[in-house]
Amino acid sequence: MNFNRPENRRGYMKKTMPVRMLRRVSAISMLAAMAFSTSAAAQLGPAAPGAPSQATSAAQVPSGNELVVERIDVEGNQRVEAETVRSYMTIREGQTADARAIDDSLKTLFATGLFADVSIRESGAGLIVTVVENPIINRVAFEGNYRIDDEDLESETELKPRVVFTRSRVQSDLQRIIELYRRKGNFAAAIEPKIIQLPQNRVDLAYEISEGPETGVASIKFVGNKAYSDGDLRGEIATSESAWWKFLSTNDNYDPDRLTFDRELLRRFYLTNGYADFRVLSSVAEMAPDGSEFFVTFTVEEGELYTFGDIEVATELERLNPEELRALIEIEDGDEYDASRIDEAVDALTFAAGTEGYAFSDVRPRVRRDRENRKINITFRVDEGPRVYVERININGNTRTLDRVIRREMRLAEGDAFNRVLLSRSRDRIRALGLFANVEVSEEPGSQEDQTVISVDVEEQSTGELSIGAGFSSDAGIVGDIAIVERNLLGRGQFLRLRLSLSGDRQQIDLRFTEPYFMGRNLSAGIDLFGTESDFQDESGYDFQRTGAGVRFGFPMGEFSSLQLRTSYVREEIKNVSSRASLSVLAAEGVADSHLIGYTYSIDERDDPEAPTSGYTFFFDQTAGTPLGDNRFLATEGGTAFFHGFNEDFVLSLRLDGGYVLGYDGQDVRLNNRFFKGGSSFRGFEPSGVGPRDLTTDDALGGNAYAIGTAQISVPLFLPEELGIKGAFFTEFGSVGVSDEQDRFLVVNNLLTFSNIQDDFSLRASGGFSVFWESPFGPVRVDLAEAFIKEDYDKTQFFRFSAGTSF
Repeated sequence: MNFNRPENRRGYMKKTMPVRMLRRVSAISMLAAMAFSTSAAAQLGPAAPGAPSQATSAAQVPSGNELVVERIDVEGNQRVEAETVRSYMTIREGQTADARAIDDSLKTLFATGLFADVSIRESGAGLIVTVVENPIINRVAFEGNYRIDDEDLESETELKPRVVFTRSRVQSDLQRIIELYRRKGNFAAAIEPKIIQLPQNRVDLAYEISEGPETGVASIKFVGNKAYSDGDLRGEIATSESAWWKFLSTNDNYDPDRLTFDRELLRRFYLTNGYADFRVLSSVAEMAPDGSEFFVTFTVEEGELYTFGDIEVATELERLNPEELRALIEIEDGDEYDASRIDEAVDALTFAAGTEGYAFSDVRPRVRRDRENRKINITFRVDEGPRVYVERININGNTRTLDRVIRREMRLAEGDAFNRVLLSRSRDRIRALGLFANVEVSEEPGSQEDQTVISVDVEEQSTGELSIGAGFSSDAGIVGDIAIVERNLLGRGQFLRLRLSLSGDRQQIDLRFTEPYFMGRNLSAGIDLFGTESDFQDESGYDFQRTGAGVRFGFPMGEFSSLQLRTSYVREEIKNVSSRASLSVLAAEGVADSHLIGYTYSIDERDDPEAPTSGYTFFFDQTAGTPLGDNRFLATEGGTAFFHGFNEDFVLSLRLDGGYVLGYDGQDVRLNNRFFKGGSSFRGFEPSGVGPRDLTTDDALGGNAYAIGTAQISVPLFLPEELGIKGAFFTEFGSVGVSDEQDRFLVVNNLLTFSNIQDDFSLRASGGFSVFWESPFGPVRVDLAEAFIKEDYDKTQFFRFSAGTSF
């Protein structure tokens, strides 16, 4: 390799090697040179089995003769001490040696990997061992790698600086690098090792890499499928067909490991959709003649569609009632067969047995196929299993996160009775931290029969983020956002966020810090600092400024419920009030200090917080302005949401939210403490477009009460799943209303002035269609909504668009 050529002036080697060393590069690789190295010594006997052919020299001792070895001399060694060489030999001074013994010594010396050549010859009453040491690697460099970083290549290879160089290790590393490129979709990658000889028996090793083109997947076809189309099945597997718009994806590159995973994904899909006999007969990938792409074909055997038949529970445990246990299984005769529901039933029965004191219960489903009637009959047998305790919990892979951050999420502790349901829940809690790319929890036998060892293997991921975002919203116009977020501060699981948000009508800065386990207890604590400038001139004819600080504490009330307590001090100012503003706005002009206390009780039993398909949420929240401040009010809000997935494409969600605020000590509710709804909170209406309004000034005044319900069902758009585009039909209904007396009249210049306010706490309703796109550049959302029940003074909005990005 000529490092002085312009195309090779890149990378580690040119930065670290002086020019005079570069000129020492041999035109012939050391690998080839060493292949022809020979020993000048005479042959003592046949080559030692397993030893290299060039290194089989031994002393000339007639067959059957023995030599009493008085001394052993070592020649040619540079780094390895002579005594070390002697210690590796099977022959010792004072012992007798024949051809076999010398062959054995040759084997042991070569097995050390320290020597490229070894010879042993007789010299009088002694032996002379001549060695050629393998060189030591000085540097390892990679040239021509653009798609894979040097760090990733280094992690795959065994040869490192200051490690003994051997040809077998080079070949092994070559295979590892090639395999890594194949996993990345580069099947045409070629690698050539180059050796640069240095003084003192050292070498620099350079891998010249020709990555070649990425090998894509031209087509994915299925043979034997009748119930589902090729398109349906392509949506269920990880591998995808190559397309120009998938330039940010790697799933369209051929990967044999991914193809194996695809077989399992197909099996899961069919087993959860009624096909209990499904099999993948073969998965074949054929490369195009030019090596640029693959053609993938899956051959499947679907079998018959099954339904569940008789579902029974059998147990002889005294405190368990089979009928009560049967009621916990959400499977009925005639339901379409779904293998995942069997696992859910096992978990439910295991948990129920555990609550009755059977911590070591063993639930085994006995499946009986009725092929004639295409029924799956199941008897769940609940027995008391062997008593097993947790001997030890090992945490592996957490190079940055402290052990205690992971251990405190475990529902099992060392010494506890082993419980598989609690183990599964522990895994889910660790995953929910969002700190790790992958979490695997496994078990293995302990030091005794009644003990088990739990291993938690995690893969760290980046938890710090500096994001600069930009977007557009039909509500706020152009939006800019800068945020510094660290979700695992100092590896302690602490959360820190500093955010600056700018838009046409809003500027906001806030600092938020959370310690999830305050003082080592299951108690979260946090502080908040915030400041906001908002322009409500279009909606209500004023500007609003809010600054403050607060502290909060939270603790779990149950496995899925929590309670948060908070207090804050806030200064709020309504300013730049229009001379034509509503009397209610004029009455609120000025500065007000508030001391706030509040709490939120919440329950979250969704299966997935990001894209739920089952479960529900609930919250109840109260905030009060205390007599320590100028504002005295009590605001109460609550809401619940239910999710039900008919399948992965159709998910129904029902949501209901409501709130009420009232003043006390003779005070009315200040304008900024009321509820303003519309835009994203009530589609079909503009922001602050629904509720009490001054018809004279057209100002939105907000309401002291609201109730809004939403029914939404997601639907497929029959677009490639890789696009990440989803749709949903929705309807929203509810109202905002109830105003105070100060909204009706105001004394101005000793004259009682009245307002023309409309406040009909009447039903409003809208319906429409939303499109959600998780684009490569950020989330995009489009809402098309028609308000079909409204008041004449409401402000409607048919089209709403928002988009953003972070980089």
